Amino acid sequence: MPSGEYLRYVALGDSMTEGLGDGDDTVGVRGWADRLAEHLAAVNPGVRYANLAVRGRVAGQVHAEQLAPALALRPDLATVAAGVNDLLRPRFDAAEVAGHLEEMFAALSATGAHVVTLTFPDVGRIAPLARPLRFRVSGLNARIRAAAARHGVTVADTGRHAVSTDPRLWTEDRLHAGPLGHERIAAAVAHALHLPGSDDAWTIPLPPRAAPTARQAAAAELRWAYAFLGPWLGRRLRGRSSGEGRTAKRPELLPLNAAAGS
Repeated sequence: MPSGEYLRYVALGDSMTEGLGDGDDTVGVRGWADRLAEHLAAVNPGVRYANLAVRGRVAGQVHAEQLAPALALRPDLATVAAGVNDLLRPRFDAAEVAGHLEEMFAALSATGAHVVTLTFPDVGRIAPLARPLRFRVSGLNARIRAAAARHGVTVADTGRHAVSTDPRLWTEDRLHAGPLGHERIAAAVAHALHLPGSDDAWTIPLPPRAAPTARQAAAAELRWAYAFLGPWLGRRLRGRSSGEGRTAKRPELLPLNAAAGS
């Protein structure tokens, strides 16, 4: 399909695609998929958009819960992004996660949809305490690229660019992109799709800033562990998820300015 002529866009994924970190539950979350839909609508005002993503979902849940509804919506463009929640769990299996993603790539591509996916940044450069996970990230990214190549899936390879780990693109919890991060991800996907008006400016590093002292960095790590890592681990130990009881924010294909459920 020529660039920009997408009429039915469906997004599948977890909190990143839902939009956490870009707005809140009071005013509503926006996120990179919403921003991409805005770009699509600027090119073609007739586009309709559904977002099936739900926070806290692992790749297997995205596959089990979102693929069938996505297929029923008959998208001509679909984005699939999942795996970060898997990376954080003790029993992470890169082959299993990539397998779920590949099955979604295959099923959506088989309908004629143009499928786009993402790679993930080195979490150890965002949160130093997460450095042991960096080999998980690189291994999963390699499998995502290989699976995408087998099914003609477009990859917005955000994981290859250093700017993706700049703390200014992330919220204080270091798990969710902030507004600037979501803006960059949307721009990366638009560029990968060769949408009119898109370019590689999203790869440009932010202006340099003074590096923290060792003491400041250590204090920041302790604050992060107390405020975010500890509570997150507590939820995992209790078998709780941030997505419990939640459903997709935009389960139907609607014009961009139409509210879900209207």
